Amino acid sequence: MVEIFTDANFEEKVLKSEKPVLVDFYADWCGPCKMMAPVVDKMAEKYADQIVVGKLNVDDNMDTARAYRVRSIPYMAVFKNGEVANSLLGAGGEAALEDVLKSVL
Repeated sequence: MVEIFTDANFEEKVLKSEKPVLVDFYADWCGPCKMMAPVVDKMAEKYADQIVVGKLNVDDNMDTARAYRVRSIPYMAVFKNGEVANSLLGAGGEAALEDVLKSVL
């Protein structure tokens, strides 16, 4: 299941999570973000017992996007112990995203 992250719940759901968290920073108008959405869904299903997966709309949650200097999307960041442990910029595809996830598991 893919969660929805916001400025209001980011600290609780992402930074304080006991599991690693994949955050998909995206926007509704972003074509490459739409291309990566099924990949993010697949990773959420495949790693459901090991990680939390969620999306953060950068247009609706500018404070969090700004705090993590998100200037280009799609941007996938894996948080572990409240810090960005690894990331992927752009529509890198399934293998690239899976490599990022495996690096923190």
